[in-house]
Amino acid sequence: MTTVPTGPTTTDRTTTTESRGGRLSARLRIVAWVLLVVLASLAVVTLVTWRLSVAETDTRMDAALRTEVDEFTALTASGRDPSSGTPFGTVDAVLQTAITYNLARPNEKFLGYVDGVFRFQSRQASPVLLSADPAFTALVGPVTEPTAGTYASAAGEVRYLAVPVTLTGAPGRGVLVAAYFADQEREAADDAALLMVGVGAVTALLAAGGAWFVAGRILAPVRSVARTARAITETDLSARIRVETGRDEMGDLVSAVNAMLDRLEAGATEQRRFVDDAGHELRTPITIVRGHLDVVDPGDPADVREALALVDDELERMNRIVADLLVLAKAEQPAFVRPEPTDVDALVEETLAKARGLGDRHWGVVKSVGGLVQALDAQRITQALLALADNAVAHTVPADRIVLGAAMSGGVLELRVSDTGIGVADADRDRIFARFARGGGARRSEGAGLGLAVVGAIAAAHGGRVALSDGVGAGRPGESGPGATFTLVIPFRAEWS
Repeated sequence: MTTVPTGPTTTDRTTTTESRGGRLSARLRIVAWVLLVVLASLAVVTLVTWRLSVAETDTRMDAALRTEVDEFTALTASGRDPSSGTPFGTVDAVLQTAITYNLARPNEKFLGYVDGVFRFQSRQASPVLLSADPAFTALVGPVTEPTAGTYASAAGEVRYLAVPVTLTGAPGRGVLVAAYFADQEREAADDAALLMVGVGAVTALLAAGGAWFVAGRILAPVRSVARTARAITETDLSARIRVETGRDEMGDLVSAVNAMLDRLEAGATEQRRFVDDAGHELRTPITIVRGHLDVVDPGDPADVREALALVDDELERMNRIVADLLVLAKAEQPAFVRPEPTDVDALVEETLAKARGLGDRHWGVVKSVGGLVQALDAQRITQALLALADNAVAHTVPADRIVLGAAMSGGVLELRVSDTGIGVADADRDRIFARFARGGGARRSEGAGLGLAVVGAIAAAHGGRVALSDGVGAGRPGESGPGATFTLVIPFRAEWS
């Protein structure tokens, strides 16, 4: 993903460098965590594998020792020398025959003792001469029953099984010893563990490289967001992040940031336009007042009265503009409306009574809600309906009808103001709801074009909208014009949550 801006400025680079100098970058932290997880996993696997291999080797050595003793027992059970068939005459002969016929495995040793003194051993080479070790001789020479154990020799651990040997009618007491040099037998497991450590080191390096690459790809949109944010100024909100990957979490992040920037730019544009329009609207009455005050003749009472009337009228118009602007500003606040259970029929009746004073028209009311109670801010709804009624008066003549009505349709409350006036041109139907916009054909135009914007804000605050359709005079013979119907469409709520 890349951004529209060309890149960070010198200040941006300095800031980036300082932030990296003060702490590890996110990329390095990701690599460090990946390495930590990989190394910890390899350490656990290596340790467990090594321990299992050592345990298997120890089990195999113990089983081999028992097998050797069983073979010795089977060999000498007959009491005869298997080579000559003659009976054994001495314990020495029994031990010598057993050691000769039993072939020792690598790292295995057979030894024979008579009356606690070493006499025989197998020919296989061994790391140390156990036969010359008086401590080992003292350990195994005197045993009177089969004994298994370990011995710490100069070559490391020795696992042994010592079995006493006696011969009926022959003097002397012998001991046959089968011994394994355990450390040497475990060398295969140790070598495998060292090999795993080496492979693990290479794997960790590859994982670090992969993590560095992947972290760079993952964090690229984040860097793009940062560059775009630095490129945005108070006067230029046009920078956007260009999405070049599929719809994943980072794509969602970029889309969300771009949408946020769209909203900020739209809000800033609307604010600038609002300020420009408000300034223009307020500048006009000020210019008019100053122009008339500059030419008024203080000595002419009639001219002074005329000037004061004009000033009062323009000040009243400015007051209405400021009041509408304040309403629109408050519309963005949560407490703009304070809904309470309201009798819709009574609200429409009261609004109609107030609207009659707006102009000499044929006023009427249409209600079909049957005592409906809706959660509404009665004052704000009255304000909206009176604004629509005032707008209808501005686009009608005394012979026209203006009707207020209420109805329920599809789970929504519809509050209507219809007239038989000149109607709204198709080209104006969307534009008239914008701030400071005026529709064509108004019979009086002293307003600032904020009335319908205020009505829309009040409807939106109630979770609804304003709809525009033809009026009560559409298609009716004898009516003066097609008219227009403005409808507040508000979702039904008996209580406001």
